[in-house]
Amino acid sequence: IIGEAIDIHGLYKGEERNKRISYLLDRVGLNGSHINRYAHEFSGGQRQRIGIARALAVQPDFIVCDEPISALDVSIQAQVINMLEELQEEFGLTYLFIAHDLSMVKHISTHIGVMYLGKMVEKGPADDVYLKPKHPYTQA
Repeated sequence: IIGEAIDIHGLYKGEERNKRISYLLDRVGLNGSHINRYAHEFSGGQRQRIGIARALAVQPDFIVCDEPISALDVSIQAQVINMLEELQEEFGLTYLFIAHDLSMVKHISTHIGVMYLGKMVEKGPADDVYLKPKHPYTQA
């Protein structure tokens, strides 16, 4: 699953490819020996981690995280958020984090934009938007 992006972009070949995939699996908290497993053999939280490893495989600067934790239980949500923060620091990543849970967004964001009915109704530094929301939708 992770190797597909590497293959499409021609980033690594042979043993170097397998080492990279094992490294990425390890970085997202999975066992590198799971390199040949199929998606259905993983839990929901593990699948999210695989999706993150797959995104990292092409060495991006920017990743869109669309509801990356919404389907996970609270303990797994915290693990995934902490992992995303670690990866952000290690790889110098920028995230566009799309979510409905403002507390989770605040935890990982330096700036927040709030959309309502398809329009940006509020934006600013995370602490300002979270602690002093101006728009009624943000306040709710």
